[in-house]
Amino acid sequence: MLLRLLKAERLKLKRSPVWLAFFLMPIVPALLGTLNYIANIDILQSEWYSLWTQHTLFTCYFFLPVMVGVYCAYLMRLEHDQHNWNKMLTLPVQRPLIFLAKLITASVMILLSELWIGILFVISGKLIGMTTPVPLRSVVIWCLFGTLGGTVMAAIQLLVSLCIKSFALPVGISLAGGISGLLFLAKHLGHIWPYSLMAYGMNSNAPQQMIKSGYTSFVVICVAYIFIITCAASVLMNRKEL
Repeated sequence: MLLRLLKAERLKLKRSPVWLAFFLMPIVPALLGTLNYIANIDILQSEWYSLWTQHTLFTCYFFLPVMVGVYCAYLMRLEHDQHNWNKMLTLPVQRPLIFLAKLITASVMILLSELWIGILFVISGKLIGMTTPVPLRSVVIWCLFGTLGGTVMAAIQLLVSLCIKSFALPVGISLAGGISGLLFLAKHLGHIWPYSLMAYGMNSNAPQQMIKSGYTSFVVICVAYIFIITCAASVLMNRKEL
């Protein structure tokens, strides 16, 4: 049944304008980050790693949170419009699976965004003349764990969009959450604040160092958040008039 729900979500997104956000929005922080790197090249001496900090400075706290907010608001808006929730909730399927299908769909979109961000990062470095080898293994790790942290953010945003029928307000909440993530990372609390986990997983502040607490604890925290939020959404869907 979950596979059928995932197929239905994929069909809903076919020819969706949300893909414009996927292609266009990551280009802006890549451009800004590259220009910022060039302007401070005398200070930023670590080449690829320094370029990554400049790219993720704009991506993790502003553009990716907005993209996640857009993805999730759109996925829920499809059900809010024309009372589609009435049709969805009458299906012979457990309600947590409905939320989980949307979360998996959002996580796939985040993964694609992360891969596109990684490609833009490599292209940017080559265009400005970097000659040292690309740290591809690190980039892949950053993108995968950024996806996991982004999935936590997506779970929260789906829950927000479940409660709020407006499209713009949840996106604004996601942006505010991304900015709050910067503050929590500065206080060394990025490993526990859900809106910091995406940037934390991408090692945006110190890309030359792996996460000090280890990726195992990071994965456990992310999975725990996803489980708790999915359970909360299930309870809400059972009790709330959608």
